[in-house]
Amino acid sequence: MLIASIFVLIVVIAAWLFVRHQRSLRRRAHLMREAIRNHDWSFRLNTRGLTSGERAMQETLNDLGEVIHQQVNQSEVESWERLARVLTHEMMNSTAPIASISQSLLRRDDVAGTPLEAGIRSINATATRLTTFVESYRKLAQLQQPKPEDVHLDAFFAEVQRLYPQLAWDVVGMDDVIVHTDPVLLQQVVVNLVKNAVEAGARRIKTHPQPLPSGRGDLRPEGEEHGAASPLPDGRGRGWVFFLSNDGAPIPAVDRDSIFIPFFTTKHGGTGIGLALSRQIMVRQGGDLELMDQPETGYAVTFRLTLPCA
Repeated sequence: MLIASIFVLIVVIAAWLFVRHQRSLRRRAHLMREAIRNHDWSFRLNTRGLTSGERAMQETLNDLGEVIHQQVNQSEVESWERLARVLTHEMMNSTAPIASISQSLLRRDDVAGTPLEAGIRSINATATRLTTFVESYRKLAQLQQPKPEDVHLDAFFAEVQRLYPQLAWDVVGMDDVIVHTDPVLLQQVVVNLVKNAVEAGARRIKTHPQPLPSGRGDLRPEGEEHGAASPLPDGRGRGWVFFLSNDGAPIPAVDRDSIFIPFFTTKHGGTGIGLALSRQIMVRQGGDLELMDQPETGYAVTFRLTLPCA
């Protein structure tokens, strides 16, 4: 009788554990489905409490999300590059003759001092402005090929700080962090972000790193601990992200989805090239540039920059 009771108890416990495990798997599926529906390709679910087969499947799905994220960004960048090439060619063919002819007319003696001169000068100024605008397209279409090398982020940010001594810098945890990237292009990205921050009234900048895989979208089923993601099985990391925060004016919610679109700008006289070009530079090097949904505590805006490891 005792043995039968123990057997029944074991069966009940096993059935309860099985049902609980299935509920956990369903929660996982729900979280991943919602992440995909919201185009959040950086989702990651930990593998604690899974069997070896389930763990392998979860790791594959985690990797797949990151691959899709990279492919989406790469396709977006390539689309803008193709569009920029076409527009640059067509617009230069149209504006160059206008600028040249109007300039020639302004040199003529029978035009100088006549009512025609003001009109021709307006035409020439408009053509010149259009040419300048087309040069912005050229920057997107003719980005130099990255020349990656090992970059020590502590020395890198020390150099950037010297460019902006008027800011209060809080550089945390950059010692011994090495990334494999083009230092010239990376500086172009960081300087552009800091420049935008200064123009938005920022006085403080904070930056700190974090090893991949982890970061925004680090989803876990209900009841599981939220902690740092595990490294790869062989002990290597996949790279680094670092967060760049500033206390300038926040980016309006209505503009958050548009700031990386080429030529979108809210600044008077701005070209709308800086952030689009910065994201293109990061994607070209196997990384990414994102605006965080929630800024760092005490700051108004936080960007997340992803970089490959050395």
